[in-house]
Amino acid sequence: MKHVIFLGDGMADRPLDSLGNRTPLMAAVKPNMDRIAREGLAGMVRTVPEGLAPGSDTANMSVMGYDPRLYYTGRSPLEAISMAVDMSAGDVAFRCNLVTLSESGPSAAACAYDERIMVDYSSDEIGSDEAARLIETVNRHFADDQLRFYPGKSYRHCLIWKQGPTEMTLTPPHDILTRPIGAYLPSGPGAGRLLDMMKASPDFLADHPVNKARRQRRLNPANAIWIWGQGTKPELPDLSDHYGLQGTVISAVDLVRGLGLCAGLHVVDVPGATGNIHTNFRGKAQAAIDELARGQNYIYIHVEAPDECGHRAEIENKVRSIELIDRQIIEPVWDYLETQRLATGENYRLMVLPDHPTPLSLRTHTGDPVPFACYSSDRRDRKPAAAYDEHACSQTGCHIEEGYQLLSRFVLTGFQN
Repeated sequence: MKHVIFLGDGMADRPLDSLGNRTPLMAAVKPNMDRIAREGLAGMVRTVPEGLAPGSDTANMSVMGYDPRLYYTGRSPLEAISMAVDMSAGDVAFRCNLVTLSESGPSAAACAYDERIMVDYSSDEIGSDEAARLIETVNRHFADDQLRFYPGKSYRHCLIWKQGPTEMTLTPPHDILTRPIGAYLPSGPGAGRLLDMMKASPDFLADHPVNKARRQRRLNPANAIWIWGQGTKPELPDLSDHYGLQGTVISAVDLVRGLGLCAGLHVVDVPGATGNIHTNFRGKAQAAIDELARGQNYIYIHVEAPDECGHRAEIENKVRSIELIDRQIIEPVWDYLETQRLATGENYRLMVLPDHPTPLSLRTHTGDPVPFACYSSDRRDRKPAAAYDEHACSQTGCHIEEGYQLLSRFVLTGFQN
């Protein structure tokens, strides 16, 4: 039996007046997702346990079959693992975003740091090459025997603090878009050192040659660093030991790739995979087909695009990203599996879901339950919905409160009580 999960990050949403009181999932033309819901089983699942912050870290951990209340140690260690950054016991990893802060106040005078606005958590999704040059400069100013920054993809980077503290309060920058940053600065034990670096970073980043060139191209400058998401190295049981899965993760996002590596899964690099709507959708589908063809029986295809569109309040692009997932990823993978079933008799299961909602009206994550739909070629489970969207899936009466149980029911036990 082959198993494929199609995860559209942040795909779930809330009804919008501009979409005729529909969500992006309701507005999108997505015949393959709808067919999974109509011919299979659909319902709702809570991927973020009550009391935990709603993020792609806790939510994807749940979907991968791990209870975040037991295994979650922080977001950034997972990214560090994907980036092949060495972590010793007691080392603390932090996410370091290259962000755009406002540079002047209402009177065009320079702002005090605390009064600056979080304009863009991604600096217009800065390219990795430009970002690496900025992180090199950050290291020249701040790196020492305890601290070092490591360049990642686009705006996502890593700070390792050897034997560092973990108890400070840090805020994700995508949670405070358009707000003054003063109320969200690091606080708690050890936070002073992080805050000093954050405050000092605009002094040398604002006029960096990379940012001068970006302004000339009418792009947001990466004029500051923002540090958050601390944690220590996690220890996850190998998925193959419990489920007998030989699995592969396909994602452009270090967080999800790191989760896959911790779970004992193979991770595939897809040329042109970006983590936004300009990603190589077809390339992800082909990578999944190639992995299935070589004998893998579990594929986790993660697409970041809907989440990025939600954070950026791009309504049309969020709808379009859902349609591209449906047409350019789900359809060819499904066609391949069905062709193989007819030729060899091997059955397969498909599941589509988001990790969490990223409502366009909020521009950040929520912990609300999300719709899922599962199709079995052997018709093992049946509880159909009229379509794949938040409303239709909520009407089936199938609700899974503990999201980490979803994988077990998908692979082993089925969904019928």
